[in-house]
Amino acid sequence: MIRVVVVDDEQLVRSGLRMILGTAADIEVVADCTGGQAVDTVLAHRPDVVLLDIRMPDVDGLTVLQRLRSALGDGLPAVTMLTTFDADEYLATALRHGASGFLLKDTEPEQLVQAVRALAAGGSTLDPGVARALIGGYLHASGGAEGAASAVRTLTEREREVLALVGEGLSNAAIAERMHLAHGTVKDHVSTVLGKLGGLNRVQAAVLADRAGLVRPVPGSPGDPG
Repeated sequence: MIRVVVVDDEQLVRSGLRMILGTAADIEVVADCTGGQAVDTVLAHRPDVVLLDIRMPDVDGLTVLQRLRSALGDGLPAVTMLTTFDADEYLATALRHGASGFLLKDTEPEQLVQAVRALAAGGSTLDPGVARALIGGYLHASGGAEGAASAVRTLTEREREVLALVGEGLSNAAIAERMHLAHGTVKDHVSTVLGKLGGLNRVQAAVLADRAGLVRPVPGSPGDPG
C-alpha cells in the first residue's frame, strides 16, 4: 500500500485529492493538513509520497520541503510539488531542495494516480505544463540546450539510454524492464549517470535529458511530430 500525505491550505483541494486517490486500491491517504502542520504530520506518519502545495499563506511549500529535508535527510519521502502556471519562480528552488516532481493542480485524476505510483516506485513526475518553465529556469545558468548537450556528451551510449528513460520519469525497476537488465545493474547505471552530471537528483536529470533532446515526445503531445 502506498501511503500519501496531502498538504494544501485549502480544505476543498485536500478533500478532492483524497477522494481521487481513494479510488485506487493500492493508495491510502493517511493524512491531510495545511503547511503549518506539514512537518509534524509527515514525521508522524512517514508516508511514501507527499503532495505539497508550493504556495500556502501560513507556511509555504518551499519552507516545508526545506524543513523536511533537514529533518529526514536521505529519508525524505518522494515529494511532488502542486503548482499553478503562475508559480514558475519557485520551481528551481523546489528542485534544489529535493522535490521529486511537479504537478499542476488541475492534473487529470488518472494522471495523478499514476504519478503517485511512479513516485512511490522511485520515479519522478514532471507535468508537461510545468516542464517548459522549469527547463528554461533551471538550466539557464548552465548554458541552456548547449550546456545540457555538453553534459550529456560525458556519458556512454548506455548511460545516455538510461538518462533518456529517467527523463520519461521511469523508476529503476521500470527502466530495468524496458532495457532487459537486472535491477541492480540499472541502479548502478543511474548512480553513475547522476554522479557524472554533477550529483543531480532524478528530476534535475530528467529536465537535463529533455533539454538535451533525449526524451521522445509522448504520442499526441505538442512535441510529437506524428
